[in-house]
Amino acid sequence: MSQATAPSLGPLVGLKVVEFAGIGPGPHVAMLLADLGAEVVTIVRPGAVVTNPVVERARHRAEINMKSEEGLALAKSACARADVLLEGFRPGVMERLGLGPDVLLKANPRLIYARMTGWGQDGPLAQAAGHDINYIAITGALSAVGHAGEPAVPPQNLVGDFGGGSMYCAFGILAALYERERSGQGQVVDAAIVDGATSLMSFFLGVRDRPFITTERGKGMLGGAAPFYRCFECADGREVSVGAIEKQFYAELLAKAGAGELAQGQMDPVNWDDYTAKLAALFKTRPQAEWVELLEGSDACFAPVLDLEEARDHPHMKARKAYVEHDGEWHTAPAPRFSRTPGAVRSSAEDGAEVIAAWAVSRQETG
Repeated sequence: MSQATAPSLGPLVGLKVVEFAGIGPGPHVAMLLADLGAEVVTIVRPGAVVTNPVVERARHRAEINMKSEEGLALAKSACARADVLLEGFRPGVMERLGLGPDVLLKANPRLIYARMTGWGQDGPLAQAAGHDINYIAITGALSAVGHAGEPAVPPQNLVGDFGGGSMYCAFGILAALYERERSGQGQVVDAAIVDGATSLMSFFLGVRDRPFITTERGKGMLGGAAPFYRCFECADGREVSVGAIEKQFYAELLAKAGAGELAQGQMDPVNWDDYTAKLAALFKTRPQAEWVELLEGSDACFAPVLDLEEARDHPHMKARKAYVEHDGEWHTAPAPRFSRTPGAVRSSAEDGAEVIAAWAVSRQETG
């Protein structure tokens, strides 16, 4: 039996999900659910190919022509038997297809209808095109990232698409499923990246009047201005990170690195430029590997800056099995970890139509 047809593992076994194929955060939501055991049928256009074998794993793909009556009927059949629908189109697209929440929740009142977008289902920008960088730009998140006096730097698409997008959408789906246990009713989950990214900024909104913590670009303790919370270049051009905020951790960093003269005035911003320059010169005296040997695993709050390939081979990541090999490909492991019902990486299969048919039989048998 192949992994694609092997019994699912994880706490979400038995959950039926219909994913309308999209880009960005939507497929990541489906991956998170599938990794934890959900049975995910992904509806794709005829001829569509897998573009990301890691994020698009553990799917039952169904090629459906949504412009045909037969294809539309098959999609409706799947949604009528699903627990969750996941779509990431612009507002109004599903309605024009005849697959809007009013129609599908009438046919399946227990359906959780998750809508993953950048701007949200309403508001003056709801119909505008955009990407991660645009969504986080209006939340205050993008303004905080980069160097003082220079344009903001997008943190890849981690903060918007995934931090403020897919994670909040998955959270919303699970919350709606929990509420359904009490009410017996489904509902629409409007997961907008602008909302999620704004929620991520809650910490900074709450401490904006405190000294040392600011979202002013390149300033403040967490923005790269403090010598004890930043990255440094080593003799070999590689980098290391330090995050020794607490006094005792800062003391250990200085003691091990041989910079005890910087112990006084840690939290005085007047000292930060001078201390940063001195630590920068110090870290350039040894290659990254030597600093790792000296500082890693201590209370100096230290870690080397690694790329993806190196991360896979780091001893801690290997011990945690953070990456797993499956069908000749390296995958990120399912997260989080569960003690009794662990998730698993599974292959995808082109059997979505068969799974939809099986759902129909199962529904008939259970009445």
